[in-house]
Amino acid sequence: MERKFKVLVPEVLPPGDRALEKVLGGYAEIKVGLERPYTEEEFIEEAKDVDAIIVKARDRVTKRIIESSPNLKVVSKCGAGIDNIDVKTATQRNVLVVRAPGVNANAVAEHALALMFSVMRKVPLAMAHLKAGGWRGGKLVGDELSECTVGIIGLGSIGRLVAKKLRGFDVRILAYDPYVSKESAAEVGASLVDLETLVKEAEVITIHALLTQETKHLIGEDQFKKMKPTAYIVNTARGAIIDEKALYKALKEGRIAGAGLDVFEEEPAKPDNPLFQLENVVVTPHIGDSARRSTEKLYEYSAENVLKVFRGEAPPKEAVVNPEVLDKLGLK
Repeated sequence: MERKFKVLVPEVLPPGDRALEKVLGGYAEIKVGLERPYTEEEFIEEAKDVDAIIVKARDRVTKRIIESSPNLKVVSKCGAGIDNIDVKTATQRNVLVVRAPGVNANAVAEHALALMFSVMRKVPLAMAHLKAGGWRGGKLVGDELSECTVGIIGLGSIGRLVAKKLRGFDVRILAYDPYVSKESAAEVGASLVDLETLVKEAEVITIHALLTQETKHLIGEDQFKKMKPTAYIVNTARGAIIDEKALYKALKEGRIAGAGLDVFEEEPAKPDNPLFQLENVVVTPHIGDSARRSTEKLYEYSAENVLKVFRGEAPPKEAVVNPEVLDKLGLK
């Protein structure tokens, strides 16, 4: 009998989730990780004899991990961003990297809206006030989304869904994305503008770009100085797109009205992060894609890509990050 492939999933699965077992159960032994992130040494030990790693955003697949896994054939990302995977080393070692573009788009788009409403209507502050025995009060007066100008940074699958969902709120939508045409933006009701125009005119800014060399600290002190003092910023993409020190300063000094953050420059975020002490900030622990239906779809799609590699087949073109590895692995 042929040996079963070994698959490592560092992050624990949601209760009742059987997507991985459904796709890979007959082909692989699936090892599921911990509630907390692995240390690099723990990850190396767990991955030393695996054929595949299926990873979300929490754990990093580093150079040392890849180089210490001689059987590794594929790293499958449950999501679109690949900044937590050393793609260069994977390519050098003929390890295929695949991702799941757009599969979690709806969940992240809805979470962005949830953060918008939470910070604009001061929901966590109001809840804490009520639980402490308070009732109503001037400091709980919030802002309405209706009739605002909303700026979307990054008009990929998630940004486009956000734009579509916003159209029912009677808002004006601006978008900044150097890789998108005016015609494509217009399809979702957005006007394409440069970044300076967006930060100057938007009352709500929501970020949906990938983290790259070009987008790291795309929003920093210069941008915050140009924003309206009534503006809110929401980030469900990657923490490093915003300069957190500049954000803290802008919030503390009242240069902007508030922020809704699902992602941080350092993850997992430390409890002493200064942003957590501010009343005009709503935070969540990178759970934008953590909706039951979305998570199941992500794991299923990611597992199917792994299964294709095990069968000697190439995953879908849009999922493959380093296509130069396909021929070396004999995948067609």
